[in-house]
Amino acid sequence: MTVGFVMLVHTALDRAEQVARHWADQGCPVVVHVDKRVAAAAYQAFVESLSDLDNVLFSKRHSCDWGTWSLVAASQNASELMLDRFDDVQHVYLASGSCLPLRPVADLKAYLSARPTTNFIESVTTEDVPWTVGGLDSERFTLRFPFSWKKNRRLFDAYVRLQRRVGFRRKRPTNVVPHLGSQWWCLSRDTLSKILNDPERQVYDRYFKRVWIPDESYYQSLVRLYSTDVESRSLTLSKFDYQGKPHIFYDDHLQLLRRSDCFVARKIWPKADRIYDTFLNTSHNPMQGAEPNPGKIDRIFSKAVDRRVNGREGLYMQSRMPHAGKERGKTCAQYSVFEGFSELFEDFDEWLSRAVGARVHGHLYAPEGAQFAGGQPVFAGALSNNPKLRDYDACGFLTSLIWNTRGERQCFSFGPRDNQEISWLIATDPNAQISAISGAWAMTLFRSNMEFATVRAEAARLQRIEAEHLEILRSRHVKARIRIWTMADFIESRTEILQTIIDEIGPKNLRRLTETPRLRDLTGFTQFLQDLKNKGMSPYLVGDFPTTSDANQPQRESKRPYLIK
Repeated sequence: MTVGFVMLVHTALDRAEQVARHWADQGCPVVVHVDKRVAAAAYQAFVESLSDLDNVLFSKRHSCDWGTWSLVAASQNASELMLDRFDDVQHVYLASGSCLPLRPVADLKAYLSARPTTNFIESVTTEDVPWTVGGLDSERFTLRFPFSWKKNRRLFDAYVRLQRRVGFRRKRPTNVVPHLGSQWWCLSRDTLSKILNDPERQVYDRYFKRVWIPDESYYQSLVRLYSTDVESRSLTLSKFDYQGKPHIFYDDHLQLLRRSDCFVARKIWPKADRIYDTFLNTSHNPMQGAEPNPGKIDRIFSKAVDRRVNGREGLYMQSRMPHAGKERGKTCAQYSVFEGFSELFEDFDEWLSRAVGARVHGHLYAPEGAQFAGGQPVFAGALSNNPKLRDYDACGFLTSLIWNTRGERQCFSFGPRDNQEISWLIATDPNAQISAISGAWAMTLFRSNMEFATVRAEAARLQRIEAEHLEILRSRHVKARIRIWTMADFIESRTEILQTIIDEIGPKNLRRLTETPRLRDLTGFTQFLQDLKNKGMSPYLVGDFPTTSDANQPQRESKRPYLIK
């Protein structure tokens, strides 16, 4: 007894000829169906290439379309020819022209001989199928589908909507329970003969001709009528992506295919010479007697589908640009945003870099251009400091910066003078740590030499911008870690606040701070705020700044401030 192969071929006839010859040389009869759309000259050359093999036959040709009855009709005719001409066939194995045997034929024969009545076909009820793609599971058996989903999509969808609107439901044969599964099966001779010779076959065929994708339900449903020895799995390794399209195996999948222990794999790229040369070599002898176990590589395919559907956190590119709010992660790594610190301290950037070992930039969104660490004009990933290039996609500039420097924490300053387009991005990004001192922009104006009327107008503008930004930071949609202080509150407790920030972003087991950045000279700042009020502009974001305070005393330039334990 042996196993016979039915091959459905429509392209890559040279590869199909190699596989058919491989099986035939090992004593397995092969019946080939060639799509009627294949040119006559190509078909004739294909037939002649196998004419030296007595156990290779060609069945009646059909024009096959995906998801239509023609595929079932092709397999029926080929199977009937197989059963009629080869009496020693115990099992019939349905394969395609892009299938490839992964294990020796003798191994498959021994496996099937030990299970002479077992039918290997994936067959599960519609309620238990999680992988149907296209939105039709039970409806594929209750509606009619006379139009091709691929060729006449508009007619297909319109006819489905019409049937739903009028409440149309087909009556199925009383003894048929719809089942679904892979179209690549291996059935015993007895079961397949009963399906093809059933007196009610015309009734079943008439019903399934109007079922959507009948090649995934015809044999899968009818096998339940004639056999109780059904193993609901396919011996063919066939994987599908999230759109229901089959994965294609290339040469670099060679080791992956070896690990599966499956007898046949689909779908192999026709130009995968290394794979074909390896598995069509009769001396290739993998582990004998191994149980087919595609589950060994399911994890890899699951990860591939997840990567394709969800992408990588914080990665954006031409081939993957998710809609706002649907990205897997806004950025790929944690980073820190400091608002008002560089305005309040003279050497904040250098001090922070020493304290936490991070890459500390200036104002990345300053009107003059991005202030990269070290004053670099071009940073990681060819990011330019040119403001026009940066502002063309301000959010993309930040996500690219974080992606290009993953593995190193990035810190940068931000304020009301900067481009505010990234406010919602950083506020809703779980990777962002935002420390904001409101009203610190007043220090820049205080130290400027502008006319006071200009200062007053600029103060009003900056306060309005910062107020809108702070409203975003206090939104209920915020996901970032945010701390906000008024300038007055921060100065009063600056040492403790700096320690808290460093503890959060610095290395673990960091000791208490022994050095803080130098606070800018605040002499006269209180009067400056009063002058703004006198001109009708209330700098309320600065907070209740004290009339007299130790912070108002000028810092000595000769020494840096140290904390004494």
